[in-house]
Amino acid sequence: MLLIGTILFGDKSGAGVHWKFLPLLRDFASIGHYSWGSACLAHLYRGLCRASRYNCKEIDGPITLLLAWAWIRLPYLSPIPREPHSFPLANRWRNWERGDRRYRYLNLAHFRKAFDELQEGQFVWVAYAVDRVDPNIIPPEIYMQSVVWSATVPLVSFECIEWHATDRYRRRFGFVQEVPQQVQSLDKAHGEVLTGPKNLNWATRPTHSIWVMHWTNRYHYVLSELPMPSQHPLETYM
Repeated sequence: MLLIGTILFGDKSGAGVHWKFLPLLRDFASIGHYSWGSACLAHLYRGLCRASRYNCKEIDGPITLLLAWAWIRLPYLSPIPREPHSFPLANRWRNWERGDRRYRYLNLAHFRKAFDELQEGQFVWVAYAVDRVDPNIIPPEIYMQSVVWSATVPLVSFECIEWHATDRYRRRFGFVQEVPQQVQSLDKAHGEVLTGPKNLNWATRPTHSIWVMHWTNRYHYVLSELPMPSQHPLETYM
C-alpha cells in the first residue's frame, strides 16, 4: 500500500491510498499478471494533463518516474550519476546530493534556459540501447514483452483513460518518424472522475468498454518499421 500510495499512484494529499486498489490485492498470486506499468503511465499522463491547466498549482501521479525519465532522456539536465550500473535505473541518482553539490544550487531560470537551448543531439531517443545501458543490468523478464511497448493504445486504470501516442515518437523505438495519425479523441472517457456509485465495473461502462477492448487487442497495434535504415524523420514529416 505504501508503494501504491506514494510511488505508483500517489495523489496530492500525500497521506492516503484510494480504496479502489484493495480488490486488486485480494489474491497476491495474481498481482504479477496485472499491467501495473500501463496503469502507472495512465496516471502520469492524467497528472500531466491536469497540471497543464492555468489554474492548477500542483501535480500528482508517479513523479519519481517522470523525473527519472527526464534525467535519462536529457542527461545534460541531470545530476552526476553515483551508481550508473544499478537497477532500477533511477537508483543511479540515489543520494546524488553527496556527489554533486553544484546541482543543488541551480535555479529555475537555469533549467528554462537549458530547455530553450536544447539541441538535436542532446535528447536520448533510444534510452535503453546497448551503448547506453548494460543489457545485463535490466532483468530479462522486462524485455520479454518489449514488443508491446510501442503499441498505440489507450492506457486504462479504473476511471483513468489516457492515449499512448507512440506513433508521434517513433524514434524512441529506433524507428523512422513518419507523419502521425490524427490525434485520437477519448471523448467522455477522458473526463471521468471517481464520483457516484461505488464498486463500478469500469470494463463494462459505456465510456470505457471500447477502450478496454482496444487495450485487450494491444498486440494488433504495435508499431512496424519503415524500410529505411536511418532514424531521422522523413522529409514529409519535417
